[in-house]
Amino acid sequence: MTKQTRTPSLALGAGLAAGLLISVIPGTAAAQNSWPGSKVGEPTPTVAGMPPELAKNLANFDDLDFHVYTGQQWENLHKSHGQNIVVHYPDGHTTRGIPDHIKELKFMWTFAPDNRITEHPVRFGTADAQWTAVMGFLDGTFTKPMVMANGTVIQPTGKAYHLPMATLGHWNKQGVMAEEYLFWDNATLMKQIGVGK
Repeated sequence: MTKQTRTPSLALGAGLAAGLLISVIPGTAAAQNSWPGSKVGEPTPTVAGMPPELAKNLANFDDLDFHVYTGQQWENLHKSHGQNIVVHYPDGHTTRGIPDHIKELKFMWTFAPDNRITEHPVRFGTADAQWTAVMGFLDGTFTKPMVMANGTVIQPTGKAYHLPMATLGHWNKQGVMAEEYLFWDNATLMKQIGVGK
């Protein structure tokens, strides 16, 4: 979420980017079932013929979402994020550096203390391991007041959300992301928690 007005923004670019990534790896489109999803508490899936560096980056990303993000273990964000990471958000704004990214990420727990990611049904990347594409779901319940950037307070509805989201990660030689593109639809979130049309 953002510290701006958090108005609805649709992330259509994720599908286009994912299609481009699929086309980078020969034979991927014909063998989509060879890219198994992952779930919290289960072993990291293995893919025959996957380059070791790509497997490492995807496993790192699973750990990021399932443990570091979900557990708010911000002290471990450096394991997947470069110190000067540039992060692009659905509304078009960016942050630079881990501290500013953490400030953005923390917003979800202010209104949904049970916010979490427990599965990545789609996860793949380029053969050179420079790019990963991961789709998951943000789950939680709107149980605390949501304070918007302009000071408006939205009272909790008690409704749950199951929000699709996607991340395109650009990884450097040190095995961390130097750039991250986040995609979700704020309008869908607001509708699911009962405050949008």
